[in-house]
Amino acid sequence: MKKDLLSIKDLAAGEIECILKLSYELKRNKKKFSKALAGKNLALIFQKPSNRTRVSFEVGMYQLGGNALYLSPNEINIGIREGIKDVAKTISRYVDGIVLRTFEHKNCLDMASCATVPIINGLSDFSHPCQGLADLFTIREKLKQLKGILLAYVGDGNNVCNSLLLAAAKTGMYMNVASPQGYAPSQEVIKQAQTFAKETGSRITVTDDPVSAVKGAHIVYTDVWASMGQEEEINKRKVIFKDFQINAELLAGASPDVLIMHCLPAHRGEEITDEVMDSRNSIVFDQAENRLHVQKAILIKLLKGA
Repeated sequence: MKKDLLSIKDLAAGEIECILKLSYELKRNKKKFSKALAGKNLALIFQKPSNRTRVSFEVGMYQLGGNALYLSPNEINIGIREGIKDVAKTISRYVDGIVLRTFEHKNCLDMASCATVPIINGLSDFSHPCQGLADLFTIREKLKQLKGILLAYVGDGNNVCNSLLLAAAKTGMYMNVASPQGYAPSQEVIKQAQTFAKETGSRITVTDDPVSAVKGAHIVYTDVWASMGQEEEINKRKVIFKDFQINAELLAGASPDVLIMHCLPAHRGEEITDEVMDSRNSIVFDQAENRLHVQKAILIKLLKGA
């Protein structure tokens, strides 16, 4: 039976652990897995452009001995040129897996229900599970553990924040989210995270005070204030989010060795300053690299059924 990756909430704690362990092996010994997906083909169906997601999946498939085929927004034009049900059924006849990067999470759910091959959510408006898993891997790589680590997320309660909340709750991390009023994560996600947290000893806090959120934090994380599809809100959000910038003043209340994360692309001078982004505490580009290793682990797990 095929398995999809649409959201971290669908992964058991043991499955997350298996992905993280395999990611470590893949990063340490690339040659060992050079034929792991020989003869396998992966379709990348993107409604939204990408740098890291496209490159890391294409390179990842190549390093595993497989092939990736990129289908740009204009080539399929889901919902206009062709319905998602027909796309899912057709592409399933050609490839062994599909990465869908889309605006609406419903598209992921619909494609997964119709496709006969595994579907990987490469980003939707609700969830970014590949990013969340790569973030877990990066944090454990740097701090040697997850349980009890305090992660402070400062900014928009968006898809990345949703995935981090679920990832933190499932692995026993503590997570503080600071967002302006009206821009917090959805109550649905918060409730899901709090339910998982009861099982793992995690602690989830949501506030509109960034100073309290970063107090004592081991990791401070941010993302752009306006995501793709929210371009008309950029100027409005710059005003609303101005006190939520990751800068030296805000970080004064965090742990002295606090690590800085950002899923990229970054709008320097908005949600994060150059000083912080380029500091010795920044692990932003290690985090970006780890997308490759973690996604290779996901591909092996889903396309081989390992």
